Amino acid sequence: MIIAVDGPSGSGKSSTARGVATRLGLKYLDTGAMYRAVTWSVLEAGLDLTDTATVAERARAVDLGISTDPQLAHFTADGTDVTEAIRDPRISENVSRIATNLEVRKELIRRQREIIDDAQPGGGIVVEGRDIATVVATDAELKVLLTADQDARMARRKAELAEGALTAEQLRDQIVRRDADDATVSQFEVASDGAVTIDSTHLTLEEVIDVISRLAKEAEAAPPRDPRES
Repeated sequence: MIIAVDGPSGSGKSSTARGVATRLGLKYLDTGAMYRAVTWSVLEAGLDLTDTATVAERARAVDLGISTDPQLAHFTADGTDVTEAIRDPRISENVSRIATNLEVRKELIRRQREIIDDAQPGGGIVVEGRDIATVVATDAELKVLLTADQDARMARRKAELAEGALTAEQLRDQIVRRDADDATVSQFEVASDGAVTIDSTHLTLEEVIDVISRLAKEAEAAPPRDPRES
């Protein structure tokens, strides 16, 4: 089974997807962490982010290690543990420049599909990102578009950052810019065909997990779809 969870920055995708995967005993893939790990690798190499060809070459060459255990967040790039480093403000400030590189996206989508395929014998996977339902896994049994108003998204993102890492204005600018940049390469604010939209603004994390887990069980019990309907 594949559960796709898409949405804008700060909508709660990561916590929700991780919680659903834990609840249902599935694997979990944070595709955003892959873009962040590539961003870290590019910055560490001192590459010019505007040199799209060189950046794409780096993305194809870097050895990424991505944990799919929902209870163990662990990421490596060329053998270096970058679990904490990829959440650094300098990564957040530059990741959109990597994520909007079409050749980088092509490479990471290929890797994401491999991870998804590898997870199927074990029961399935919950995948979160921006273009999972529309590009990466269009055949997902359950597609969710998770949204929230800007104030709620800012509060959630602020809680993820170290105290004083960014001012409220900087955080707002970062979220707005990131969404605007990513919207040039993926329509993550528009529900794909067959997707369920969930506004989490006034819902607790557990409530959102409950809703998606119920929908997943219903999707799993539904008759197989005709491939011609995809």
